[in-house]
Amino acid sequence: MPINTIIVDDEKPARQELAYLLKGFPEINVIGQGRNGVDAVNLIKEHSPDLVFLDVQMPGLDGFGVLKKLVERKTKVPHVIFATAFDHYAVQAFDVNAVDYVLKPFDKARISKAIQRARKEIEAQTSPTERLEQLVSQLGSSKQGSAQPVKILVKSQQRLLLVDAEDLIWASIQDGAITIMAKDVEGTSNYRTLDELAAALDSDTFWRPHRSFLVNIHYIKEVVPWFKASYMLKVSDKKQTEIPVSRGQIKRMRELFKI
Repeated sequence: MPINTIIVDDEKPARQELAYLLKGFPEINVIGQGRNGVDAVNLIKEHSPDLVFLDVQMPGLDGFGVLKKLVERKTKVPHVIFATAFDHYAVQAFDVNAVDYVLKPFDKARISKAIQRARKEIEAQTSPTERLEQLVSQLGSSKQGSAQPVKILVKSQQRLLLVDAEDLIWASIQDGAITIMAKDVEGTSNYRTLDELAAALDSDTFWRPHRSFLVNIHYIKEVVPWFKASYMLKVSDKKQTEIPVSRGQIKRMRELFKI
């Protein structure tokens, strides 16, 4: 049986890319596309789709706001795959509540995995409503309830130094090792992944502009236009480091700096 699907994203290129990738899955029948949260609510009410690819970050009514509206109006909630470039605490919440997501830029193999999971749940007639409600509730309390550590351990020249989290400028990962650049210290971290490091930091201050970088937004001093409508971030460390912005994070960058 076909899986009737709706795509909702406020960026036309993202909608087009996702629609193109979904053509490679014969079981997916795209029956509508929306540009914002209001479109999403109306399309879901009108078509009762089996599945929705829903952007998290949209102006006005965001992806989580859409879920709240559906629950408030007692509209049947479809299975949802969030399309997101969202920060770590949201991704962790998705995992905890078994709600699926695909990160931007889109990866066909990851989309395939999400569709397989959604299909199994649809065939089993499993209702996603309770999990989605728990997700929204958890996201609402995540920032307020999370205690942030004051110090981060940095290994530098065989010394173990404690650095104030607010003095961390950026971190990057290469070949499984995390490099730390702080105001007065450069070294490596004992965290295994940037996701783990980001989870220990304030999500309002630290941002993942690229999957290989985590940056303290207070140390970004310049946004540099780059090739093919891409951007680099110049930070105020001693090396004047330039950090790339991935395509999926350009929207977030514009929101942060009102570009």
